[in-house]
Amino acid sequence: MELNVPRILDAVAARHPGREALLFRDRRITWADLSDRTDRLAAVLHSAGIGIRAPFGSGPRWTSVHDHVALYLHNGNEYLEGMVGTWKARAAPFNVNYRYVRDELIHLLDAADARAVIVHESFTPTLAEVLGTLRRRPSLILQVPDGSGHGLLDGAVDYETALTASDPGDRPASDVWSGDDLYLCFTGGTTGLPKGAMWRQADFLVAALGVRRRDGTEYTTLDEIVDAAHGRVRALPAPPLMHGAAHWNALSCWIAGGTVIIQDHPDAFDAGDVLDAAERHRATSILVVGDPMARPLVDELRRRPRDLTSVRHVLSGGAVLSPGVADELLDLLGDVTIVDVLGSTESGRQAVATSTSGVDGARRFVPSGTTVLLTEDRRGVVPATSDEVGWLAQGGRVPLGYLDDEAATEATFPIVDGERRAVPGDRARWRNDGSIDLLGRDSVCINTGGEKVFAEEVETAIKRHPAVYDAVVCGRPSRRWGSEVVAIVQLRPDHAATDAALRETVAETLARYKVPKAIIRHPAIVRSPSGKADYRWAAAVACEADGDASTH
Repeated sequence: MELNVPRILDAVAARHPGREALLFRDRRITWADLSDRTDRLAAVLHSAGIGIRAPFGSGPRWTSVHDHVALYLHNGNEYLEGMVGTWKARAAPFNVNYRYVRDELIHLLDAADARAVIVHESFTPTLAEVLGTLRRRPSLILQVPDGSGHGLLDGAVDYETALTASDPGDRPASDVWSGDDLYLCFTGGTTGLPKGAMWRQADFLVAALGVRRRDGTEYTTLDEIVDAAHGRVRALPAPPLMHGAAHWNALSCWIAGGTVIIQDHPDAFDAGDVLDAAERHRATSILVVGDPMARPLVDELRRRPRDLTSVRHVLSGGAVLSPGVADELLDLLGDVTIVDVLGSTESGRQAVATSTSGVDGARRFVPSGTTVLLTEDRRGVVPATSDEVGWLAQGGRVPLGYLDDEAATEATFPIVDGERRAVPGDRARWRNDGSIDLLGRDSVCINTGGEKVFAEEVETAIKRHPAVYDAVVCGRPSRRWGSEVVAIVQLRPDHAATDAALRETVAETLARYKVPKAIIRHPAIVRSPSGKADYRWAAAVACEADGDASTH
């Protein structure tokens, strides 16, 4: 019997019912509570006719056999309960970016054909706007109060009331849960429309959540996984749980039998709030999204130190964590390990780079055993002895495809040498020591004067200057170069830097053609709630500041 997420979590709950599973403000949810509450939610969904529609494999790999449940929520116990309870009902939960405005929300809910929505009260005005325009109105809306004062949406049911009234025995029997049941996660859409990546849960557990033995081999029995669920992990995922890295971190913690910690005020990133929660609840790990979250943590720790001796790991993924910021964290936190995870919604974990205090040497991304580089045409594999730039790809357990998108599925998950690969769009090359030199996402690559420049490597370079707080790099039209490199920088308060000094900082580590032709100072860099750069915003700022790009 192949493993899936709810089967593992219920087995952990049966073994350790009194352990803390989740801490959020004054809420202490034990493992027994978690099992009961997710059973009740599954019963609510099942009673509403929401679940599985056809046998797995009865359609092409880019189609789903499940009903889909939208999680339109800030961080909180309801988000993670929503994921697990939906899986127990044999439906598929999916993430909603709560920053979406009306038209974006319509596109997402229609693309997913949402049969149910679990929503925080503060988002109901936007949801109310779109319900009448959807191709099919969701048959169930469960509303979570948050004190915003909007009241119950017409036709909605209060979340806690629904759980209390349900019979947990009315959910589908656990013996029908399958490793083929889907995990569905929509990409953020920062460079295009969001797409729903679909994984079999059995594959998702191994490739994305890292459920393996210490020697890297896969578990073969449920008892073996539960025996390893020591419960020592107390994880605080600081990004929104609608970001894949955040709920992957939470689910990984739970599979280890640990405790998930939610900061008190998850409606916006507040470094002080995150650190206060980590200190109060004795977190052992904190997840951030690169510099956009790590820099404010550094500043807050300098302003007011906390007792964070319980923290053993700082994890980062989804955006660049520059070496300078990592070093500052190590200096402030002492005996911790920083783990920079290279991966994506489409690939799972592909490589990790670790840093510890007092250990010199550049960080290197050490690839997993299933990581490969593909040739330019995506038809062959780049040998580890070659310095050719290739497409970073993942083999082995990878997603089935994108929901209802055959063309994107075949482009991102091609069959190479008889094996399905995941090619999220990152460019990389092999280093002589077998590690990965990550260049950046091809979709934000700048072709200037016939040379390719990857935005992320220029961002990392310019952020080495001590006056730079944040930066995003993009291209804009140029008569001379075709496209020119532009850096939009946010300087630290009370700091200054000339354009020449910033350019020289970049030139210390990168070729001259990669040095920005223009530098724009901006009071704040716009990013998604997860901390990822908004390159469409950056391009608009660059072109607006240019006036007449054709003169360059």
